[in-house]
Amino acid sequence: MTKYLGLHETLDLHELLTFKNLCLTKAATMSVLVQDPELKAIMSEDVVNGTKHIQQLQEFLTQREENE
Repeated sequence: MTKYLGLHETLDLHELLTFKNLCLTKAATMSVLVQDPELKAIMSEDVVNGTKHIQQLQEFLTQREENE
């Protein structure tokens, strides 16, 4: 599937990757300041999920570059 990505789709993936990196950075930074345990748990889960999403997006881009 990834070998059929168009240039605009690749650009969209780059934009998503940039946005997810920004969200991950903010969540990781702000979780240090949070004192509420429930909110801290939610933010920690967001960091874990964000990391997984970033890895998936990177795989799409890497596979596309290898197939060109």
